[in-house]
Amino acid sequence: MTAYTATVTVRLKHGVLDPEAETTKQALERLDFELDALRSADQFEIDLDAADADAAADRAGEMAERLLANPTIHDYEVDVAQR
Repeated sequence: MTAYTATVTVRLKHGVLDPEAETTKQALERLDFELDALRSADQFEIDLDAADADAAADRAGEMAERLLANPTIHDYEVDVAQR
């Protein structure tokens, strides 16, 4: 087994209202920052042992599907790096 860190980034799907991002976008615009859009995201770093990077990504993806993200309203991305 090899030690990996899987990073799972969870964000709302396009078209789903994101009040946190909208409030932050408005605050940035009041500070004279110009931007087209802003989306908020949650990021989870998971340290785990797995046979290989693909197995680590599969386990982290299952965690995202079962708990970290709601597949109805969230998209998620999994990146894996060896520790």
